[in-house]
Amino acid sequence: MVEQVKTGRVAILGAGNMGGTILAGLLRAGRAPADVVVSARRPERAAELKQRHGVEVLANVEAAAWGDTVLLAVKPRDIAGLLAEIGPALRPGTLVVSLAAGQTIAALEGGLPEGTPVIRVMPNTPSLVDQGMSVLSPGTHCLPEHTERAQDLLSSTGKVLQVPESYQDAVTAVSGSGPAYVFYVAEAMIEAGVLLGLPRPTATELVVQTLFGAATMLRQTGEHPSILREQVTSPGGTTAAAVRLLDDQRVRGAFMSAIEAACNRSAQLSQF
Repeated sequence: MVEQVKTGRVAILGAGNMGGTILAGLLRAGRAPADVVVSARRPERAAELKQRHGVEVLANVEAAAWGDTVLLAVKPRDIAGLLAEIGPALRPGTLVVSLAAGQTIAALEGGLPEGTPVIRVMPNTPSLVDQGMSVLSPGTHCLPEHTERAQDLLSSTGKVLQVPESYQDAVTAVSGSGPAYVFYVAEAMIEAGVLLGLPRPTATELVVQTLFGAATMLRQTGEHPSILREQVTSPGGTTAAAVRLLDDQRVRGAFMSAIEAACNRSAQLSQF
């Protein structure tokens, strides 16, 4: 109940994949459906959310006028139009939280009434299973209670970290896009298992549990990844042979270049 008092009424504009994930997390955390409204572009999506979660579905302007906290979960290209649409309807003091990649605080504040508190957030898809990483940066007009409100909101789907906005492009590249890199590695490992003669279900179970176990070790031991890797790498053994080939193929460098490319693309998105 304390969290609900802090955050007040929440309006989620654009309840697609990420917006729907935040909605589900809020309700799992104990928030009453009556304290949340959503908007959705497609009527069938609106009907699905209302039936599944029991929340009211409103038009963007009505939802924005109703909420104490307004969460923007639309695509980056749609942000400018949405800000122009809802700006006149926002009540003074309404907190606007944006999940749109690459959209700067300056751009968000510039599209809203003067003095509107804005928080920029980069979430990621493991929020779907309450293991997300959401990284927030408060805007010019945010007070500590605004940041606390956003943290309360986002913590329903995982961990929350606050950073300066100058870090957000790098955050997008590392954690925002990060699940895709992990899935990419998982896919490659599963295909390798199949190539070596394992049934696909067996290869899949081996890989998924191995990734889960390795991630759990990283979190619980607090050890540097290189130390944990060395513990698996016996001199002259199978792991040493595999790691040497990965190094010969410059896989580490390729990952670093890929993440750098994602960071650069995030910066480019802010120009649109």
